[in-house]
Amino acid sequence: MTYIKAKMTPNNFDVKLISHTESLITDNNGKKLSPEDFIVYCARISNPSNQMNLDTSHKLIKYLIEHKHWSPFEMVTVAFSIVTSRGIAQQILRHRSFSFQEFSQRYAVANEQVVYPARRQDLKNRQNSIDNINEDDQEWFKLAQDKVWKTANHFYKEALDKGIAKECARFVLPLNTQTNMIMSGTVRSWIHYLQTRLDPATQLEHREIAQAIFDQFQSQFPNVCKYIFDDLERHKVKPSPLSVEEKKEVITD
Repeated sequence: MTYIKAKMTPNNFDVKLISHTESLITDNNGKKLSPEDFIVYCARISNPSNQMNLDTSHKLIKYLIEHKHWSPFEMVTVAFSIVTSRGIAQQILRHRSFSFQEFSQRYAVANEQVVYPARRQDLKNRQNSIDNINEDDQEWFKLAQDKVWKTANHFYKEALDKGIAKECARFVLPLNTQTNMIMSGTVRSWIHYLQTRLDPATQLEHREIAQAIFDQFQSQFPNVCKYIFDDLERHKVKPSPLSVEEKKEVITD
């Protein structure tokens, strides 16, 4: 299932699932419990005689979600590696229930930029943009980013050559400087993150990252994703800041 498919922009981010809780509990065949089955195992702590009943795991996952019993989802932790820009990283770091380890510009030298496409400012919503920029302005914006990066990177390296500390030299770098981070949190935290950042109100560049996380997260937690996001669709996901007709109005203004 796909919750919302963002239009992908090639080569401006990378997302990899790098770790999740591995249970030491084995089933009757000696196979370790999957991360999702381990959630069910923990949920049945008060019913030990039925704790290894994996045949009804999907039913219990659905029950837990429908009745908002979230504590079992805190028993499993998942970590992703994310490569993005400092500008988008600031949005990701707002999710304070997670633990982060980010590339340090105090310790290491920053060498790469992330190039983004341009979109027009939405005149009715200051936190939204409209994808109707002409090719000439797109090319100008791309060249502008490249020029700013080359200029900033020149002064950055010159500052380092002068012996200026990396923690000071980094202040000349733009927001599209590449960074990478490890983002680790419980399944409960990831549910909230995906509910928030797959929403059309999220900036496209961040939503692309959330979509890539969802695609990999879903491979480990298929029932969690099925029942969480089916539930959201039934209750009408928060709509885009502009309706289709409003967007047409802005484009024709």
